[in-house]
Amino acid sequence: MRILCLDDEPLMLRMLQEAVECARPDAQITGFTRQKELLAEAENGGCDVAFLDIHMRGMTGVEVAKKLKAINPKMNIIFVTGFSDYKGDAMDLKASGYLMKPVTADDVAAELEDLRFPILPKKKALLKVQCFGNFDVFTPDGKPLHFERSRSKEIFAYLVHRHGSSCTTREIAAVLFEDEPYDKKQQSYLQTLIAAMIKSLKKAGAEAAVVKSHNALSVNIDTLDCDYYRFQELDAGAVNAFQNEYMSQYYWAEFF
Repeated sequence: MRILCLDDEPLMLRMLQEAVECARPDAQITGFTRQKELLAEAENGGCDVAFLDIHMRGMTGVEVAKKLKAINPKMNIIFVTGFSDYKGDAMDLKASGYLMKPVTADDVAAELEDLRFPILPKKKALLKVQCFGNFDVFTPDGKPLHFERSRSKEIFAYLVHRHGSSCTTREIAAVLFEDEPYDKKQQSYLQTLIAAMIKSLKKAGAEAAVVKSHNALSVNIDTLDCDYYRFQELDAGAVNAFQNEYMSQYYWAEFF
Protein backbone atom coordinates (compact mmCIF):
# COMPACT_ATOMS: atom_id res chain seq x y z
CA MET A 1 0.00 0.00 0.00
CA ARG A 2 1.36 3.43 -0.96
CA ILE A 3 0.32 6.29 1.35
CA LEU A 4 1.00 10.02 0.97
CA CYS A 5 0.59 12.49 3.84
CA LEU A 6 0.22 16.27 3.57
CA ASP A 7 0.34 18.97 6.23
CA ASP A 8 2.00 22.37 5.86
CA GLU A 9 2.97 22.33 9.56
CA PRO A 10 6.14 20.17 9.90
CA LEU A 11 5.34 19.12 13.48
CA MET A 12 1.78 18.09 12.56
CA LEU A 13 3.08 16.24 9.51
CA ARG A 14 5.57 14.30 11.64
CA MET A 15 2.84 13.36 14.13
CA LEU A 16 0.57 12.25 11.28
CA GLN A 17 3.30 10.16 9.66
CA GLU A 18 4.18 8.51 12.97
CA ALA A 19 0.52 7.56 13.50
CA VAL A 20 0.26 6.12 9.97
CA GLU A 21 3.56 4.24 10.32
CA CYS A 22 2.41 2.76 13.62
CA ALA A 23 -0.91 1.68 12.10
CA ARG A 24 0.60 0.29 8.87
CA PRO A 25 4.31 -0.43 9.28
CA ASP A 26 4.25 -2.46 6.04
CA ALA A 27 3.10 0.48 3.91
CA GLN A 28 5.24 2.82 1.80
CA ILE A 29 4.64 6.21 3.43
CA THR A 30 5.86 9.61 2.21
CA GLY A 31 5.14 13.00 3.80
CA PHE A 32 4.92 16.46 2.22
CA THR A 33 4.54 20.01 3.48
CA ARG A 34 3.92 21.40 0.00
CA GLN A 35 0.82 20.63 -2.00
CA LYS A 36 2.47 20.73 -5.44
CA GLU A 37 5.13 18.22 -4.39
CA LEU A 38 2.51 15.74 -3.22
CA LEU A 39 0.51 16.18 -6.43
CA ALA A 40 3.62 15.59 -8.53
CA GLU A 41 4.45 12.43 -6.58
CA ALA A 42 0.88 11.12 -6.92
CA GLU A 43 0.93 11.69 -10.66
CA ASN A 44 4.35 10.15 -11.22
CA GLY A 45 4.33 7.33 -8.69
CA GLY A 46 0.69 6.65 -7.88
CA CYS A 47 -1.04 6.61 -4.53
CA ASP A 48 -3.54 4.31 -2.80
CA VAL A 49 -4.38 6.54 0.18
CA ALA A 50 -3.78 10.26 0.79
CA PHE A 51 -4.06 11.81 4.26
CA LEU A 52 -4.64 15.54 3.70
CA ASP A 53 -4.73 18.40 6.14
CA ILE A 54 -7.60 20.62 5.09
CA HIS A 55 -6.69 24.05 6.47
CA MET A 56 -3.39 25.04 4.78
CA ARG A 57 -1.76 28.08 3.27
CA GLY A 58 -2.35 28.17 -0.49
CA MET A 59 -4.41 25.24 -1.75
CA THR A 60 -6.71 23.73 0.85
CA GLY A 61 -6.85 19.99 1.34
CA VAL A 62 -10.19 19.94 -0.44
CA GLU A 63 -8.64 21.59 -3.50
CA VAL A 64 -5.75 19.12 -3.41
CA ALA A 65 -8.23 16.25 -3.15
CA LYS A 66 -10.03 17.40 -6.29
CA LYS A 67 -6.75 17.33 -8.21
CA LEU A 68 -5.89 13.89 -6.81
CA LYS A 69 -9.28 12.56 -7.90
CA ALA A 70 -8.53 13.83 -11.41
CA ILE A 71 -5.33 11.77 -11.35
CA ASN A 72 -7.04 8.66 -9.96
CA PRO A 73 -10.79 8.59 -9.26
CA LYS A 74 -10.31 5.53 -7.03
CA MET A 75 -7.74 7.14 -4.75
CA ASN A 76 -8.77 7.01 -1.10
CA ILE A 77 -8.82 10.48 0.46
CA ILE A 78 -8.77 10.85 4.25
CA PHE A 79 -9.02 14.41 5.52
CA VAL A 80 -7.19 15.41 8.70
CA THR A 81 -8.04 18.69 10.40
CA GLY A 82 -8.50 20.56 13.64
CA PHE A 83 -11.70 22.12 12.32
CA SER A 84 -15.12 20.52 11.94
CA ASP A 85 -16.67 22.93 9.43
CA TYR A 86 -15.20 21.18 6.38
CA LYS A 87 -17.12 17.94 6.71
CA GLY A 88 -19.64 18.99 4.09
CA ASP A 89 -16.86 19.49 1.51
CA ALA A 90 -15.39 16.11 2.45
CA MET A 91 -18.71 14.37 1.93
CA ASP A 92 -19.22 16.11 -1.42
CA LEU A 93 -15.92 14.64 -2.60
CA LYS A 94 -16.96 11.18 -1.38
CA ALA A 95 -13.89 11.06 0.83
CA SER A 96 -12.93 7.76 2.39
CA GLY A 97 -12.59 9.22 5.89
CA TYR A 98 -12.34 12.27 8.11
CA LEU A 99 -10.06 12.52 11.17
CA MET A 100 -9.85 15.21 13.81
CA LYS A 101 -6.48 16.26 15.20
CA PRO A 102 -4.59 15.06 17.15
CA VAL A 103 -4.55 11.86 15.10
CA THR A 104 -3.76 8.54 16.77
CA ALA A 105 -2.59 5.25 15.30
CA ASP A 106 -5.92 3.68 16.33
CA ASP A 107 -7.80 6.38 14.40
CA VAL A 108 -5.67 5.73 11.31
CA ALA A 109 -6.02 1.95 11.58
CA ALA A 110 -9.81 2.23 11.81
CA GLU A 111 -9.95 4.36 8.66
CA LEU A 112 -7.62 2.06 6.71
CA GLU A 113 -9.81 -0.90 7.61
CA ASP A 114 -12.85 0.83 6.11
CA LEU A 115 -11.58 2.43 2.90
CA ARG A 116 -14.03 3.54 0.24
CA PHE A 117 -11.87 1.76 -2.34
CA PRO A 118 -10.32 -1.19 -0.45
CA ILE A 119 -6.75 -2.24 -1.21
CA LEU A 120 -7.15 -6.00 -1.19
CA PRO A 121 -4.09 -8.22 -1.54
CA LYS A 122 -4.91 -11.45 -3.37
CA LYS A 123 -3.88 -13.78 -0.58
CA LYS A 124 -5.64 -16.73 -2.22
CA ALA A 125 -4.12 -16.23 -5.67
CA LEU A 126 -2.77 -19.43 -7.20
CA LEU A 127 -0.14 -17.60 -9.23
CA LYS A 128 1.66 -14.29 -9.32
CA VAL A 129 1.91 -12.99 -12.88
CA GLN A 130 4.38 -10.36 -14.10
CA CYS A 131 3.49 -8.66 -17.37
CA PHE A 132 5.60 -5.50 -17.08
CA GLY A 133 8.99 -6.06 -18.64
CA ASN A 134 9.26 -9.72 -19.63
CA PHE A 135 6.31 -11.99 -18.99
CA ASP A 136 6.88 -14.38 -16.09
CA VAL A 137 4.79 -16.51 -13.77
CA PHE A 138 5.53 -17.37 -10.15
CA THR A 139 4.05 -19.64 -7.51
CA PRO A 140 2.76 -17.99 -4.30
CA ASP A 141 6.11 -18.64 -2.58
CA GLY A 142 7.92 -16.68 -5.30
CA LYS A 143 9.40 -19.57 -7.28
CA PRO A 144 9.30 -19.28 -11.11
CA LEU A 145 6.73 -21.57 -12.71
CA HIS A 146 8.45 -23.91 -15.17
CA PHE A 147 6.75 -24.37 -18.54
CA GLU A 148 8.04 -27.39 -20.46
CA ARG A 149 7.54 -25.57 -23.75
CA SER A 150 8.12 -21.86 -24.40
CA ARG A 151 5.10 -21.78 -26.72
CA SER A 152 2.93 -23.11 -23.89
CA LYS A 153 4.07 -20.19 -21.76
CA GLU A 154 3.21 -17.85 -24.63
CA ILE A 155 -0.31 -19.27 -24.81
CA PHE A 156 -0.76 -18.59 -21.11
CA ALA A 157 0.62 -15.07 -21.63
CA TYR A 158 -1.94 -14.42 -24.36
CA LEU A 159 -4.76 -15.68 -22.16
CA VAL A 160 -3.61 -13.37 -19.37
CA HIS A 161 -3.45 -10.53 -21.90
CA ARG A 162 -7.09 -11.20 -22.82
CA HIS A 163 -8.05 -10.59 -19.19
CA GLY A 164 -10.56 -13.43 -18.89
CA SER A 165 -12.06 -13.16 -22.35
CA SER A 166 -12.55 -16.50 -24.06
CA CYS A 167 -10.21 -17.33 -26.95
CA THR A 168 -10.78 -20.03 -29.55
CA THR A 169 -7.92 -22.33 -30.45
CA ARG A 170 -8.01 -20.90 -33.97
CA GLU A 171 -7.52 -17.39 -32.59
CA ILE A 172 -4.60 -18.55 -30.44
CA ALA A 173 -3.05 -20.23 -33.49
CA ALA A 174 -3.37 -17.01 -35.49
CA VAL A 175 -1.47 -15.13 -32.77
CA LEU A 176 1.28 -17.71 -32.32
CA PHE A 177 1.79 -18.76 -35.92
CA GLU A 178 0.61 -15.65 -37.81
CA ASP A 179 0.00 -16.49 -41.48
CA GLU A 180 0.67 -20.21 -41.32
CA PRO A 181 -2.31 -22.34 -42.49
CA TYR A 182 -4.62 -23.62 -39.76
CA ASP A 183 -4.49 -27.20 -40.94
CA LYS A 184 -4.70 -30.51 -39.07
CA LYS A 185 -0.98 -30.55 -38.40
CA GLN A 186 -1.10 -27.12 -36.78
CA GLN A 187 -4.24 -28.00 -34.82
CA SER A 188 -2.56 -31.12 -33.46
CA TYR A 189 0.56 -29.16 -32.49
CA LEU A 190 -1.55 -26.51 -30.76
CA GLN A 191 -3.38 -29.14 -28.72
CA THR A 192 0.01 -30.53 -27.68
CA LEU A 193 1.07 -27.06 -26.51
CA ILE A 194 -2.16 -26.53 -24.61
CA ALA A 195 -1.84 -29.92 -22.92
CA ALA A 196 1.72 -29.05 -21.90
CA MET A 197 0.53 -25.71 -20.48
CA ILE A 198 -2.18 -27.42 -18.41
CA LYS A 199 0.36 -29.99 -17.21
CA SER A 200 2.71 -27.25 -15.99
CA LEU A 201 -0.12 -25.45 -14.19
CA LYS A 202 -1.30 -28.69 -12.62
CA LYS A 203 2.18 -29.41 -11.24
CA ALA A 204 2.03 -26.05 -9.49
CA GLY A 205 -1.47 -26.70 -8.13
CA ALA A 206 -2.83 -23.97 -10.38
CA GLU A 207 -4.82 -25.90 -12.97
CA ALA A 208 -7.88 -23.81 -12.03
CA ALA A 209 -6.15 -20.72 -13.46
CA VAL A 210 -7.32 -21.77 -16.94
CA VAL A 211 -10.96 -22.36 -17.83
CA LYS A 212 -11.58 -24.78 -20.69
CA SER A 213 -14.76 -24.88 -22.73
CA HIS A 214 -15.56 -26.37 -26.11
CA ASN A 215 -12.70 -25.38 -28.40
CA ALA A 216 -11.90 -22.29 -26.28
CA LEU A 217 -9.79 -21.17 -23.32
CA SER A 218 -9.68 -18.30 -20.85
CA VAL A 219 -7.97 -17.44 -17.58
CA ASN A 220 -9.80 -17.25 -14.28
CA ILE A 221 -8.67 -13.77 -13.28
CA ASP A 222 -9.66 -14.35 -9.66
CA THR A 223 -6.84 -16.90 -9.33
CA LEU A 224 -4.11 -14.48 -10.45
CA ASP A 225 -2.24 -11.68 -8.73
CA CYS A 226 -1.24 -9.81 -11.88
CA ASP A 227 0.52 -6.43 -12.20
CA TYR A 228 -1.34 -5.72 -15.47
CA TYR A 229 -4.71 -6.26 -13.81
CA ARG A 230 -3.68 -4.13 -10.85
CA PHE A 231 -2.57 -1.39 -13.24
CA GLN A 232 -6.01 -1.38 -14.84
CA GLU A 233 -7.50 -0.99 -11.37
CA LEU A 234 -5.18 2.02 -10.81
CA ASP A 235 -3.26 0.27 -8.05
CA ALA A 236 -0.47 2.67 -7.08
CA GLY A 237 2.23 0.03 -6.88
CA ALA A 238 1.44 -1.29 -10.35
CA VAL A 239 1.18 2.19 -11.85
CA ASN A 240 4.56 3.03 -10.35
CA ALA A 241 6.11 -0.22 -11.64
CA PHE A 242 5.06 0.24 -15.26
CA GLN A 243 8.03 1.50 -17.32
CA ASN A 244 6.45 1.32 -20.78
CA GLU A 245 7.45 -2.31 -21.25
CA TYR A 246 4.76 -4.97 -21.45
CA MET A 247 5.40 -8.67 -22.20
CA SER A 248 8.52 -7.58 -24.04
CA GLN A 249 9.35 -11.00 -25.51
CA TYR A 250 6.09 -11.23 -27.49
CA TYR A 251 5.58 -9.23 -30.66
CA TRP A 252 1.77 -9.30 -30.38
CA ALA A 253 1.92 -7.43 -27.05
CA GLU A 254 3.73 -4.37 -28.45
CA PHE A 255 0.46 -2.50 -29.03
CA PHE A 256 -0.52 -2.44 -25.34
